[in-house]
Amino acid sequence: MEMTDYHIPYLPNRLKKLGDLAYNLWFSWHTHALYLFELLDPTLWENVYRNPVKLLHEIEPQRLDEMANDKSYLERYDRVIEAFDHYMEKKDTWFAKYYPDHTGKKIAYFSMEFGIHECLPTYSGGLGILAGDHLKSASDLGIPLVAIGLLYRESYFTQFLSLHGHQQAVYQHNEFSSMAVRPIQKSNGDNLCIEVPLNHRSVSARVWLAQIGRVPLFFLDTDFRGNPPEDRLITERLYVADRDTRLIQEILLGIGGVKLLRTLDIAPSVWHLNEGHCSFLNIERLREQLLDGIPYDQAIQNLRKTSVFTTHTPIEAGNEVFNADKINEFMSAYCDNLNISKDQCMDLAQSPIHRDPHAFNMTILALNLSEHANAVSELHGDVSRRMWHHLWPDRDQDHVPIDYITNGVHVRTWMTYAMKNLLDSHLEPDWRYKLLDRDFWEKVKDIPDEELWQTHLKLKQTLIEEIRCRLEQQLERNGDTQEMIEEARTILDPNILTIGFARRFAPYKRATLLFRNRDRLKQILWNSDHPVQIVFAGKAHPANQPGKALIQEIYNESRSPDFKGRVVFIENYDIYLARRMVSGVDVWLNTPRRPLEASGTSGMKVVANGGLNLSILDGWWSEGFDGKNGWAISENKTMYDEFEQDEADSQSLYHLLENEIVPLYYAKDNNNIPSGWTEKMKTSMASIIPRFNTDRMLKEYMEKMYSKSLI
Repeated sequence: MEMTDYHIPYLPNRLKKLGDLAYNLWFSWHTHALYLFELLDPTLWENVYRNPVKLLHEIEPQRLDEMANDKSYLERYDRVIEAFDHYMEKKDTWFAKYYPDHTGKKIAYFSMEFGIHECLPTYSGGLGILAGDHLKSASDLGIPLVAIGLLYRESYFTQFLSLHGHQQAVYQHNEFSSMAVRPIQKSNGDNLCIEVPLNHRSVSARVWLAQIGRVPLFFLDTDFRGNPPEDRLITERLYVADRDTRLIQEILLGIGGVKLLRTLDIAPSVWHLNEGHCSFLNIERLREQLLDGIPYDQAIQNLRKTSVFTTHTPIEAGNEVFNADKINEFMSAYCDNLNISKDQCMDLAQSPIHRDPHAFNMTILALNLSEHANAVSELHGDVSRRMWHHLWPDRDQDHVPIDYITNGVHVRTWMTYAMKNLLDSHLEPDWRYKLLDRDFWEKVKDIPDEELWQTHLKLKQTLIEEIRCRLEQQLERNGDTQEMIEEARTILDPNILTIGFARRFAPYKRATLLFRNRDRLKQILWNSDHPVQIVFAGKAHPANQPGKALIQEIYNESRSPDFKGRVVFIENYDIYLARRMVSGVDVWLNTPRRPLEASGTSGMKVVANGGLNLSILDGWWSEGFDGKNGWAISENKTMYDEFEQDEADSQSLYHLLENEIVPLYYAKDNNNIPSGWTEKMKTSMASIIPRFNTDRMLKEYMEKMYSKSLI
């Protein structure tokens, strides 16, 4: 098997390595590499949505020839390529040092979505962003990971808001030839395809490769000439509403992913399922073992010993469940081939005491076939053990075999260039390799207040300029009044305390909690001496009517006389806007109804850029908050009356804003620096960055999960 050559129309010999760089997502967490592409044509760079492959497709050859003779550019180019080559060729990685006996073994990581960079739109939200950060840290640490996902013809939707705040979902068509993916070919030049059984027929899927540093990410897609129309639609969109298509997607991911690895002669020692969508992979692995003559009970044990499952969902109703009749419809012939009964197959996805003959639960399937399972925060571990206790009725709840590994973020991806430069000046560039050294990160406290504050203000100004530009375009598109368009061009003030709220719009996240007492909020926002402004962003799934209603409510509030100019909703939240928001706001607000936030990671990204968290003690913040590094809304407890909890949490939120947060922000010293605020920024960075990063997370996966299966 081999990859096709790069489809770059023209590159001067002196710049040939730009092709290698464009097709390796390593560039996405190396600022100098990104800048190398931007310098070629800054306007085109933005027009192609910071996509290096598309940039090199569309740029004028004369411009490339010009840059190939630009001494300053070539010096930058040589430094970046040298760093890239050194990274890719490096042998003495963390994994090689600490796990030398496992050289040559592979870990397969399956996920329904991967969020690497905005130019590779194979994600919808937090699950995909986490998966992308997981691959990046695996690459940095030299962990021998290989990843499997689906390549979607249409990106997760682009969000537009109408003049009245209705969410409009528009799906953009992806041209794979202009993305950082390449088809895998057979020796005769034909594209490699695999066949996935679907009842009494099979589905054909092409194989693609995206390179994430040292980690290969293989994709499957069915939308190509030669496939019947109904099969071409299988990988049309991520998280389709149609349940039959969703089921076939998960069969393709799980069963097809295993078949793909076998075709490529990759034999993983560990199989990691990132959520229950991937669970069919163990059905295929069971089939393999049974065909090899291994007894059923022994085959189950073999699967369990080599499977790792990560659950992200803290409510049982939120887990993927398919109708048992549909499973039988699409997989009856496959199960017959297993030489096991229909009941045996269904039992794999059933609880021993809460049986539902009509339901095939993907999370239960994963838990039943994975010896190593984890939640994504300490609190979520408690919730998960309680939620799935019925799978182990003979054990105490505390001994349910679901551990926890708290999520992290890939710091080099989410920290801005300006903040990296500041750390380079005061911590030395070694900070990149000391992300887990808590004593080392105490040095952040020695950064001069003025330098930290000025860096933050520049990032805040960048965010506000982005918001003004987007809002102006939105209002012009909707035919809004000239007065509103003019106001958009100057909306928000970089000197005002700015709160950010951006996430998936699900009711439990309580995006409108801040508006529970409108009069009190109005007083906070319009205080003549100490004003406050709030930026909202986020999408609701197109089928989630309550979520879309919340967006419309906040949008309408942003245009009401009470909040106009102090509340803004920005459409189309994605990786790019997320980078802007987490680096530019002063405070990141998170208001989930405890304990329904499994982990969350956006607040960790804010900390990497000096922002502060104001959050319910749920998910990761339950572990991260120490009393000095941000603010906690309400007490560390759960109320089961929703009205009572909403009331208590909103009162706590208003009290913190009025009595702690706003006064601290506006308490300036003789140099007009809020020294108390900058002290809190440093405390937050020093206490959170070395704990909540994906380097720590991957090392925990190695220690707690992967190493126990690498036998």
